[in-house]
Amino acid sequence: MANAIAETNKSHYLASLKQLGADGLPAWAEAIRREGEARFRAAPMPHPKLEEWRQTNVSDIVNTAYTSLVTPTTHNITPDAADGHFLGDGSWTELVFVDGYYAPGLSRTRALPDGVRVAGLGEAIAAGDAVAKEHLGTVLGKRGAFPALNSAFLQDGIFIHVPANTVLKTPVHVLFLTTARPADTVSHIRNLVVLGESAEATVTMTYAALSDTTPYLNNVVDEVVLGPNGHLQWHKIVREGAEGKHLATTEIIQARDSRLESFTAALTGKVSRNQLCVRLVEEGASCSLTGLYINNDTRLIDNALDITHAAPHCSSRIAYKGVLDGRSKTVFTGKVNVARDAQQTDSDQLSNNLLLSDTATIDAKPQLEIYADDVKCTHGATVGAPPEEIIFYFRSRGIGEEAARAMLTFGFAEAVVAEIEETALRDSLTRHLEAVFRVGGHST
Repeated sequence: MANAIAETNKSHYLASLKQLGADGLPAWAEAIRREGEARFRAAPMPHPKLEEWRQTNVSDIVNTAYTSLVTPTTHNITPDAADGHFLGDGSWTELVFVDGYYAPGLSRTRALPDGVRVAGLGEAIAAGDAVAKEHLGTVLGKRGAFPALNSAFLQDGIFIHVPANTVLKTPVHVLFLTTARPADTVSHIRNLVVLGESAEATVTMTYAALSDTTPYLNNVVDEVVLGPNGHLQWHKIVREGAEGKHLATTEIIQARDSRLESFTAALTGKVSRNQLCVRLVEEGASCSLTGLYINNDTRLIDNALDITHAAPHCSSRIAYKGVLDGRSKTVFTGKVNVARDAQQTDSDQLSNNLLLSDTATIDAKPQLEIYADDVKCTHGATVGAPPEEIIFYFRSRGIGEEAARAMLTFGFAEAVVAEIEETALRDSLTRHLEAVFRVGGHST
C-alpha cells in the first residue's frame, strides 16, 4: 500500500510541473529542469529497503501529496518581523526569502566589492548570468528522488558569486522564512555559491518558521564551488516549525588548496535531514565539518555526511555532537571515501551523543572506504547518559540534580558552538542553548 501511495504522489508531483508553464527560462536552465524531471521519474522514492534510508523513516513525507509552490505566496510580513531573525549589526548583507522566493523589500543589501554578486537565483537565471550558467546543475550528483525533484522545479534561491582574489570581509546571511501558508505545501529551494581563486567569504543560511502549527516541507539543494585557494566558512541553522519538515542536499566541490569550514545546527522541526557531500578533487584541499543537533519529543534528525578524497595530500575532519531526549530518533552517517590515487590522505571523524532519555535512540555509523595505502584515517562514536560521577560532584557542592544536569548538557553542546568564529552567530546559538537547557544568562 505504501509503495502505491508513493507512486501516486510521484504522479502528483509530475502533474504539478505543468503549472510552471513557459516562464521564459533560458534553454540551459530549462535543460536542468528536464533532466531533473527524468531523474525523478527513474528514482525510487525513499523507503527503508534503500541503504541510505534504512534507519530514516520518512514515510510521512513520501505518503503526503505536497502541493508545490510554483509562485510566490501572499504574505503580510513586515520588515520589523524579519529583522527579529537577522544576525548582523547592520553592516551585513542579509537577504530574505519567503516560502522559497526572494523578498527584496524585507532584505538588507549593502555595498559589496566589485564583481561580488549576492542575489536571487531566479533573477540571475533570467539575466543569463555567465557564472550561474557555468555551474548550476554541474555539482549536484545523482542523489535520489527529492534532489531530482528540486531540479525539476528549479526557480529561486540564493546566488552568491565572489570572484577571484576577492575577500568578502562582512558575512552574508540568507534567511529563509516559512509562513503560515496552506498545509502540506512544499518549497523547492535551490542555492548556488561560487568562490573564485583565492576568494574568501562567510555565508550563513537560516531556515526559520513563522508558524508552529502548519505542516510543510522545504526541499533544499545547495551547490557550492570552491576555486583554488578559496576559503569558505559555511553555516547552516535549521529552526523549522514544530510541524515543519526539512530535506536538504548540499554538494560541495573543492579545488587545489581550498579550505572549507562547515557548521550545521539542527535545532527544531519535526523532521530534518541534512545530506552534506564534499569532494576534494585537487591536491591540498581541506574540509572541517562540525555540527550540533538538539532532538526531543518524537522528532527525527538525520545527518548524512559523505566526503570523497579524490586527490592526494588532502585532509578532512568531522566532529558532530548531539543531545537526544524524549522518544526522538537521530541518525548519523559519516562516510569517508579515499580513492586509489589519494595518497597521504589525513582524515578523522567523531560523533559524540548525549542521551537524556531511555527512549531516545541514535544510529551512529562512521564508515571508511580506503583504496590507497599511504593514509591516516580514524573514526569513532560515543553514546551515553550524563556521567553520574559528575552529577554527584555538582550536587556535593550544593547544586540540585536538575540544575546539574542542565549545566552539564549545556556545556556539552556549547563546546561546539564556542568554536564558531563569527561572534553574532555564536552568541545567537548560545542564547538558544541557554533557553533550551534553562541555564544562567548570557553576556557578550
